Amino acid sequence: MFAKILIANRGEIACRVARTARRLGVRTVAVFSDADAHAMHVQACDEAYRIGPAPARESYLDGAMIIAVARRSGAEAIHPGYGFLSENEAFAEQCAASGIAFIGPPPAAIAAMGSKSAAKRIMAQASVPVVPGYHGDDQDLRVLAREAENIGYPVLIKATAGGGGKGMKIVERAEDFASALASAQRQAKAAFADDRVLLEKYLTSPRHIEIQVFADAHGNAVHLFERDCSVQRRHQKVLEEAPAPGMGPEKRVRIGATAVAAAKAIGYVGAGTVEFIVADSFARDGRFWFMEMNTRLQVEHPVTEMITGLDLVEWQLRVAAGEPLPLRQDEIALHGHAIEARLYAEDPARRFLPSIGHIDFWRMPEPTSRLRVDTGFRAGDDVTPYYDPMLAKVIAWGEDRDTARRELADALRRSLVVGVATNAALLVRILENESFASGEVDTGLIERHRSALFARPRPAPPLAWIAAAAFEHARIVDASAARAQSSGDAHSPWHLCDGWTNGSAALPLALRYRDDDREQTVECRSSNGGLQMQIGDASIQVSYERSGHEVQIYASGERASATVVPEGEVRHIVLPEGRFRLAFVDLLAHVSEAEEHAGHLMAPMSGTVVAVMVKPGDKVAKGAALVLLEAMKMEHTIAAPAAAMVVAVNCAVGDRVAEGADLVDLSDPGSA
Repeated sequence: MFAKILIANRGEIACRVARTARRLGVRTVAVFSDADAHAMHVQACDEAYRIGPAPARESYLDGAMIIAVARRSGAEAIHPGYGFLSENEAFAEQCAASGIAFIGPPPAAIAAMGSKSAAKRIMAQASVPVVPGYHGDDQDLRVLAREAENIGYPVLIKATAGGGGKGMKIVERAEDFASALASAQRQAKAAFADDRVLLEKYLTSPRHIEIQVFADAHGNAVHLFERDCSVQRRHQKVLEEAPAPGMGPEKRVRIGATAVAAAKAIGYVGAGTVEFIVADSFARDGRFWFMEMNTRLQVEHPVTEMITGLDLVEWQLRVAAGEPLPLRQDEIALHGHAIEARLYAEDPARRFLPSIGHIDFWRMPEPTSRLRVDTGFRAGDDVTPYYDPMLAKVIAWGEDRDTARRELADALRRSLVVGVATNAALLVRILENESFASGEVDTGLIERHRSALFARPRPAPPLAWIAAAAFEHARIVDASAARAQSSGDAHSPWHLCDGWTNGSAALPLALRYRDDDREQTVECRSSNGGLQMQIGDASIQVSYERSGHEVQIYASGERASATVVPEGEVRHIVLPEGRFRLAFVDLLAHVSEAEEHAGHLMAPMSGTVVAVMVKPGDKVAKGAALVLLEAMKMEHTIAAPAAAMVVAVNCAVGDRVAEGADLVDLSDPGSA
């Protein structure tokens, strides 16, 4: 076993690799960019070294710098995690030339599977069924457009060197092909330094089934069963589970054997994943097609660990150190069911725009033998625009699928991140969706159930109003007590918060909140050692105990727990039945803000301007693309809200802009 390894990655995967290394007594070296100087993965390792500025191409993609740090620190091996340099053939070769073990497959295997086009040609030659498409080297627009016509629309454009939905576009019509191709190539170039693409027939409602494989340098290869990764948004996985619904023993053996054969065909060593696409008829006919092979550890590997009881990072370290696989195929058993949810810093209500900002509050459920949380974030950290917006992976295990599903939904309901938007509520709604609950999963699930999954949040229940008012009352009481102690008369009744007045009836403390478009005042009067709260027509006797953000409430003879976290005027409230948001309305404030002029188009998030399509004086139609903004490796189009004339362009290609920056000024809508 190695004495010291360098982890050439960041975030949760770096923390996760360090955790196993520590258990095995292996010392770890972290690398970090300027944006990650105080990140969790830096503190999780024994040593840490700066490798460059925040942009990935100047830090985490700088293979020469990382190898230099490995040699300087005395690391014997480099674990690349996933993404960045994990599937970079040249980097693996550089490691070997430097006498440093690469904890991954041989460079030749990376090369064979690193290009999706080449991989599909290899698989076709090995009689593995592949999806109809074009995997050639000629990248001329006319050639690609002709091949798309031959395949038949809709077609899928995919970056040959990529993954994670980067450089992937669905094209429904021939007239949209050129612009979609240009966008896919830009994203591929930015994410993978390679703008080559392939084309595939787009299957409208397929399932993604992947097989975890492992091979050693002694000729042994096994599979560790399958994962279903069908639930996706923007071609990126959201929920993953193992085993796959409806798989069955016979299909599992057949697809598993195919994956192992594919790995052996390219002399594979280490952890890898063979991905297949299956039609909705898979449960009946068992047909599948090879999609790609990821020559690394996958984001979703924890679900495999949960159902097998194995540590895949440990297996990686042992195989890279020259040891044989720890188990034979017949010694690997499957137990129960596991589901993983990817918690992202993004706003599903705003087309999944990444959310960038400071994490003011962070709470995840406590890990148990049935629940796991992998993360590289905590309170006080910043979510920057430079990297993928995944905050954490929450994984639940159960004796059966329904138990795992309910445990995961409950864990997500109890989690809370304040400071950036997250997709937690959407994840819960997907888990509770009838189709998902019954195992009817495919890549179109989110879009097919859009009206239900993206419905307006349900109104806050009475307990949310009570919790918010109790929390506010406690803050006011604490502030009053502090003022009393610092005053010249700590016992003056004017410091009390019980509504006392000089010579008249006690006045209630009026706290006003807004729930979406509904406003309501909660009146609080001291009564019987607690509070009498008037909420609309209801009068409720309440007592409470507050500790930090946690509030224990006793109302109408019942006890309940709540978490209340303020963020500006917003009050985030977590109850056993879910999370809610109430806006505190300051009755003493009289602030009048002018509405933003409709002609000023603002940046919806911090990012980099990658294209400007207009100039002052241009007339544009409603929906016309004006500016392309890139954030967290994804492109976002700023479009004209109505027909107008461009008055001013306030940005240029390459500009870094903050959220709310004025990008383009238009004439009043309809004046063009």
